[in-house]
Amino acid sequence: MATIQPYLNFPGNTEEAFTFYKSVFGGEFLALQRFKDTTEADRIPAHEQDKIMHIALPIGPGVILMGTDSLESMGQNLTIGNNFHLSIDTDSREEADKLFSALSAGGKTTMPIQDVFWGSYFGMLIDKFGIQWMVSYSPPQTQAQEQTGNKAAATV
Repeated sequence: MATIQPYLNFPGNTEEAFTFYKSVFGGEFLALQRFKDTTEADRIPAHEQDKIMHIALPIGPGVILMGTDSLESMGQNLTIGNNFHLSIDTDSREEADKLFSALSAGGKTTMPIQDVFWGSYFGMLIDKFGIQWMVSYSPPQTQAQEQTGNKAAATV
């Protein structure tokens, strides 16, 4: 069965925001990956290398608050309203395909669902109501990496 998690986008201050959220909710980060630590690092300007590519903080039973810095150098223009996604984690590739197809009907695919460099099967879309979605399936090995915080090959 699919689970849904909030995924927040920030204009370069994700680390500050998540330090604040950690002070509010407590706990420890499950993941903190910087753009410089990804296989895409060569595409990122030097002044954005230390920005957050992915961060995850458990905030309640089964709920993980996740986030990233939106980089203008990657053509990402952040405004209130497009600063979040609903992230769906599925139990299989088939479920991911089914949900991706259904949600994208009448909407817009912003990243086709595909195998990605961090080891998941992942895609992004905007549904016909303007809601941004991320659909992901992580094989068991990738899930184990995510749970131990090894994001060098795990989540967006």
